[in-house]
Amino acid sequence: MSFHRANARLVSLALLLAATCAAQAAWKPHDRLRPRPTVVTPADAGAPPSDATVLFDGKTLSGFVHFNPRDPDASGPPRWKIENGAATAAGGQLQTRDAFADCHLHLEWKTSEDEARDPVRIDQKRGNSGVEFGDHPEIQILDSFANDTYPDGQAAALYGLQPPLVNAMRPPGQWQTYDIFYTAPVFASGKKIRPATYTVLHNGLPVQLAREVPGDATSCRVRIRPHGGRLHYRNIWIRPLHDPDENAGKPLPPGARVENPFPKKEFPAPRPSRQPPPSLP
Repeated sequence: MSFHRANARLVSLALLLAATCAAQAAWKPHDRLRPRPTVVTPADAGAPPSDATVLFDGKTLSGFVHFNPRDPDASGPPRWKIENGAATAAGGQLQTRDAFADCHLHLEWKTSEDEARDPVRIDQKRGNSGVEFGDHPEIQILDSFANDTYPDGQAAALYGLQPPLVNAMRPPGQWQTYDIFYTAPVFASGKKIRPATYTVLHNGLPVQLAREVPGDATSCRVRIRPHGGRLHYRNIWIRPLHDPDENAGKPLPPGARVENPFPKKEFPAPRPSRQPPPSLP
């Protein structure tokens, strides 16, 4: 298992820790009647796992529509160019056709080597873009390899709010990966009792960890917003973050062991010792 995939799997589990702890109160430790977690088949090298919805497969942007912030209700086919399995940011923003709640978004992006050599293309003018979930803050995309800018505006920052834990950029011209884990805010009786959170892996390294963010949207369309410079994208998919007890009420899967195959053995009581008691001095 690659370091990147191992990190992503660990973060998926960490994001659901609170829900898991709450669910454990309803089940005894080692309860064999507890519902089994959903089976997901992993894939190699960033390919989509079995429960993912593919948004861009290198051939068609079928998971997206064109988004116009001046007319959010209008939509049309994406205007980006597709070449050699990558989509080039051009002609407006992308927005997912569907809305997603607690989810894991994977995307890969690349900035231009030519722009990195241009003395005018510095700071925020080099490969600037971002990812948004509904009304929540933008996760910055930027060429931050040997390109200084304000920390809460560099790659993997929550734009204007929080710098990344580390700068995990590869050089321009190399593919970068984002794995973004979004948990929706929770409301009770019309009051927000838990804010939304972002956890972000940049090239396999954690750069935002369960960071609480503003915004009230629960089921969100995801937008990719180019702000300037040449950017390419590939391998974009999204999958739900599962509840470990989401299969409650369903039959247990075939082969589920509801009885302990290794019951405890009863051992006979120890025999009394036949040796005489020690004599007193």
